[in-house]
Amino acid sequence: MNKQIELQELGRKDYKQTWDYQESLFKSILDLKIRNRREALNLKTPNYFLFVEHPHVYTLGKSGDMSNLLIDEKQLAEKGATFYKVNRGGDITYHGPGQIVGYPILDLDNFFTDIHKYLRFLEEVIILTLAEYGLKAERSKGETGVWLDVGTPFARKICAMGVRASRWVTMHGFALNVNADLGYFDNMIPCGIRGKAVTSLNVELGQKEVNVNEVKEKLKTHFKTLFEAEFVLKK
Repeated sequence: MNKQIELQELGRKDYKQTWDYQESLFKSILDLKIRNRREALNLKTPNYFLFVEHPHVYTLGKSGDMSNLLIDEKQLAEKGATFYKVNRGGDITYHGPGQIVGYPILDLDNFFTDIHKYLRFLEEVIILTLAEYGLKAERSKGETGVWLDVGTPFARKICAMGVRASRWVTMHGFALNVNADLGYFDNMIPCGIRGKAVTSLNVELGQKEVNVNEVKEKLKTHFKTLFEAEFVLKK
């Protein structure tokens, strides 16, 4: 089992370009797994973790409902945003500046073969990170992502999640609002869940801006611990 994860910092990158890149990494792992099986080889499969920030974009998952996007193509263009239907689970999600987006492209055969556990671990990475800022983040039964004040009229989502997996290889991941422009969430019904608010770390802390690199370091620390993994920087 290979518990090394190649960490790639992509900076700000177009959603479709990043999606295509994810697909290429995802396919390369799948192809190697198939080759291992066919040729009775035991070649190590790689793992990747991409950190990225996207320009304004709305994405709709496989089971999503188009009616959850509340603006048309003309209005999207006016807001400088794009829209894509994607092959992850979940409904509609927004990505944009001020978010930390993490895409773990892992061969779970290197860790554990349990998608439910994988999703719970991703949530736990976020929950533990937010705890370091004094926030009590939680899961909300039947609703994806990570939330604050679950079970109250003030419940609000701070991190969205959606993944795809095939032959235990994962792609897509999480989007944590750190310094996000929350106005963009008004143009959709987040994850198809009506009547629930969205928030951002800087809003919760009453700060103009939170240090994104500091948050990333905390995310990496908790990810490494939970997955018993080691990050290596792309050369």
